[in-house]
Amino acid sequence: MGGLAIFSGIIVRIMVFVGVPDHPDARKAHMQTTPKSGGVGIVCAFMLGVLLLYRYGQVSRLAEGYFIGVIAAAILMAAISFIDDLLDISFLIKLGTQLIAAIAAVASGLWVHVLAIPYVGMVDFGWLGIPLTVFFLLFVTNAMNFIDGLNGLASGVTFFACLFLAGIAGIYGGFFVYTAALLLAGGVLGFLPFNFPRAQIFMGDVGSQFCGFMLALFGVAAARFEGAPLSFLLVPLLLSGVLYDVTFTLLRRILAGENIARAHNGHLYQVVRRAGMDARIVTLIHWAFAILGGFTAIAFLIVHSIWKLPVAAVPVLVQLIWTRYVFRRAAAAELGRW
Repeated sequence: MGGLAIFSGIIVRIMVFVGVPDHPDARKAHMQTTPKSGGVGIVCAFMLGVLLLYRYGQVSRLAEGYFIGVIAAAILMAAISFIDDLLDISFLIKLGTQLIAAIAAVASGLWVHVLAIPYVGMVDFGWLGIPLTVFFLLFVTNAMNFIDGLNGLASGVTFFACLFLAGIAGIYGGFFVYTAALLLAGGVLGFLPFNFPRAQIFMGDVGSQFCGFMLALFGVAAARFEGAPLSFLLVPLLLSGVLYDVTFTLLRRILAGENIARAHNGHLYQVVRRAGMDARIVTLIHWAFAILGGFTAIAFLIVHSIWKLPVAAVPVLVQLIWTRYVFRRAAAAELGRW
C-alpha cells in the first residue's frame, strides 16, 4: 500500500500543474480556481496494483472472467469520469455513460441474486438481481460524486471504508476484496495530503466516481465471489453517512418538486457548512460516520441474527440526530428554504 501511495502522490503532484481547472461558483465551497482531476493519481495507482495482482497474485485472484470484468469496468469508469471532468457533460449523459460501465461489470458475471435478509433468511431474486446490481453500482457511484464537495470528505470516507473492508475481508478469507481494497486505499492515501486540510487539487469526477464505483464492485464481490461470502450490507454500512445524505436530499428535492438533475447546494453537509460550521469539522464528522459504519459492519457480522437489524439501525439513528442538528443550525443561521 505504501508504494502505491507514493506512486499516487507523484501522479497527483503532476496533476497539480496540468489538471483541469475548477472555477468557483455559487454552489461550490472553494473561492479560487483550483485544479481538479487529482483522482487520476488514485486511478493510476489502483490500476497498477490490480494489474500486478492479476499477473502475480494467485491467492487474491478472482476467476479469470470476473477479474477481467473488474479491470474492464474500472477502466471504463475512469475514462468516462475523466471525460466528464474535461467536458463537464450533463447529468443525463453522465448517467448513461456510467450505465455502460455498470453493464460491462454485470455482463462479466459480477452481479448478486441471493441476499441474506434479517428475520427472513436467504432470498433468491433470480434475474431481478441484474437490475438491482446495476442500480446499486450507479447509486453508490453517484452518491460519492455528490458528496465530493469539501476538502478530504469523499477521499477520507473512501480511505476508512477501504481499511475496514480490507480488515473484514481478510478475517473472513475474502482475499480479493482484502487486496483490492488496500490497493484503492493506497491510491487515496497518496492523494489526501494534497487535498486536506487545504486543497492544492480536487479529486474531480475521475476520483469520486471511480472510488464510488469500485467500492460498490467490492461489495458485489464480497457478497458472492469470495470463498466466504459476506453480507451485501457491508458497503452500505461503511458508506452510511454518504448514502443517507444523498438519499435524504434526493427525496426532499423530489417532494419539493425540484429538478433533481439540476446542480444545487442542498446536501446536509453543504447546508451545515453554509450555516457556519468549519468545513474541516464537517469533513472530520463524515470520517467519523465512516468509522462508525466500519464498527457497525463488524458487529453486524458477529451478532446473533435477531440483533442484526437493530445493529444495522445504529448508523441510521446517528444520521437522524445529525439531520436534526443541521436543521436547527440552518434555522438559527436563517438560511430559509434550502
